[in-house]
Amino acid sequence: MTLALSKVWSPRPISLSIVEVLERKGSMTDIDLQKELRSNFGEVSFRELNTNLMRLEMAGVLWVTRLMKGKRQVELTGKPDID
Repeated sequence: MTLALSKVWSPRPISLSIVEVLERKGSMTDIDLQKELRSNFGEVSFRELNTNLMRLEMAGVLWVTRLMKGKRQVELTGKPDID
């Protein structure tokens, strides 16, 4: 019995999907972003989302700002330069 590779790994990195969702829908809360990613990737843990958001924020691709306790706004900084 073999397990299909698509069940183990996604062919696209989650960070790319985060940027694509934000380009398509504009800024959104982290909770809404997680729901959107779950529709594409299945189960996406909050820890995994936070790790990828932190990496993208450190790379200057997006900003994460606190709206209220337990809720954050995620928005793109502009078009990322990928050379």
